Amino acid sequence: MGKNTTTVKGSPKAAPASALEIANLRKQFGDVTACENVSLTANFGEITALLGPNGAGKSTTIACATGLLNPDGGEVRLLGSNPRTHDAETRARVGVMLQDGGLTSGATAKHLLEYASCLYSHPRNWRVLSSELGIDAFASTLVRRLSGGQRQRLSLALALLGEPDVLFLDEPTAGMDAAVKRRTRELIRAEAERGAAVILTSHALDDIASLADRIIVIAGGVVRADGTLADVESTLGNGTALALDVSATAPAQENLTGFERAVREAATAHGVSLTVNRGPASLEDILVTLSTHSTKEQK
Repeated sequence: MGKNTTTVKGSPKAAPASALEIANLRKQFGDVTACENVSLTANFGEITALLGPNGAGKSTTIACATGLLNPDGGEVRLLGSNPRTHDAETRARVGVMLQDGGLTSGATAKHLLEYASCLYSHPRNWRVLSSELGIDAFASTLVRRLSGGQRQRLSLALALLGEPDVLFLDEPTAGMDAAVKRRTRELIRAEAERGAAVILTSHALDDIASLADRIIVIAGGVVRADGTLADVESTLGNGTALALDVSATAPAQENLTGFERAVREAATAHGVSLTVNRGPASLEDILVTLSTHSTKEQK
């Protein structure tokens, strides 16, 4: 779990109990209700994940939380006040990474990082971030020529530059290879450990399982579950098919073949649908190893 440490930069005021508080949020677009009575909180020192199907209201909730949209009803308090009234100092304490982040297409990745670092009084070292996220390899490339995964890395670096107290991340590992994805997760966890509130949305369930201290499920514009992964599974799992995960290793192929045959026979006898996947324990580990070896060979 993340540390519940509150960090407040350059403010003599007492820190709010929660980094983000949303009460009874309602937002409509014409006849479409994107959010209806959404209430949630996000705490300092924790990673809060917003989950839900496409069109569930997650992006609208984030847009209202960051002040990009004005709610039609309810209340949003970010760092203790309405995000649409934040002054420049308070806005600098919020990092935002959007999947389509509106990056300046005619600039290079290096120029964007160098320029953005000048906007903060005490920025992180952008050169270190560039190295950690593998941006150095395309630092001189124009943004419009970057791949989706490369843009994600650049957007994340820009969001981290000001060492924000609150960090909003939209699909932070989308399009990234396994090695960069792993490093990105490490950076996100480090943000929570230093006391920042991290609010992320992701369709990558491995991101959620490895990162989230708390999960909030939004569907149909309302919150359906809020808690740990176990809490959410317990709340929403009733009435759905149950799953049993079994992992098996064997010293030789014949042992594994015999075991698989026995398991398939048992599944048939008990009316259980069975899927068997053969292979190494972690594809991610293999890809990371291959990436590391490739890098060493190029040097």
